[in-house]
Amino acid sequence: MQKIRKNRNHPSDDIAHGRAVLEREIEGLQALADALDKKFAQAVVLLSAIKGRVIVTGMGKSGHVARKIAATMASTGTPAHFVHPGEASHGDLGMITKDDAVLAFSNSGETAELSDIITYCKRFSIPLVGVARRAGSMLIEAADVAMVLPDIAEASPTGAPTTSTTMMMALGDALAVALIERKGFTRDDFSTFHPGGKLGKAFIRVEDLMHGAKELPLIAPNTPMRDALLAMTAKRFGCAGVVDSKGMLAGVITDGDLRRHMRPDLLDKKAAEIMTKNPQTIRPGALAAEALSIMNERSITTLFVVDAKKPVGIIHIHDCLRAGIV
Repeated sequence: MQKIRKNRNHPSDDIAHGRAVLEREIEGLQALADALDKKFAQAVVLLSAIKGRVIVTGMGKSGHVARKIAATMASTGTPAHFVHPGEASHGDLGMITKDDAVLAFSNSGETAELSDIITYCKRFSIPLVGVARRAGSMLIEAADVAMVLPDIAEASPTGAPTTSTTMMMALGDALAVALIERKGFTRDDFSTFHPGGKLGKAFIRVEDLMHGAKELPLIAPNTPMRDALLAMTAKRFGCAGVVDSKGMLAGVITDGDLRRHMRPDLLDKKAAEIMTKNPQTIRPGALAAEALSIMNERSITTLFVVDAKKPVGIIHIHDCLRAGIV
């Protein structure tokens, strides 16, 4: 860490302090990466094999890290739950079953509040993964798989947990991501757990938003335009799909087509004479964001959804906007 001047009120000193903290924590992360060994792989195998949940626990700052890791695992395909060590001693041990595994974080490895959880794990043969800085500590000695953090000094001059919690957080993330890879958890799976988030919205499919077959404004090629207009009005999409004798989409009629053919004999024409052939369509499995992009690019408000050229739905630009697709 670089030497800092004693003038504590100078902005450059504040920047230097901040940079020194980041450098120390980077040092810790690099040491952690260098020290990663077969114990990490054993922890991944153990946690991926359980039938129940990963119970993540820790006290104080380690507890805050544990909560975050439990949330990360739960949202990425590894059922997980945080149990507070203090509450565990007053009834919450019942939340830990024989099908679960415990992932415990502790800076010293001697956190008194963890003792009841450790004893409970041993009594009921519940797998225990321990993460701490002291190799000979209570938690490390008791753990079925023990991971010892590198002995890198805290970034805080008071010794407050800084570098240690950064290493814990990174190690927990590494476990979560390794479990993602081992379980084959995909981006689509992730979106299922995040329907309300921005990332979840990015993976909403057209089939999730489209109007189904019963709502489709479909007409035959020989339909008189006066009847085509009624179909367009009845379904309220401002368009009609023209399907051939095999049910395949041959074209569409939109407000734009009506304007382009606005002549006295318009109503005497057949749908096939007015329609736009080979219209832009989209697949049911396409992303809704792709549908919105096409509609914006082509200045249209609807897209027919087709499966092997057969219309199975229709999506309106308002459907995408209501779902928060941007």
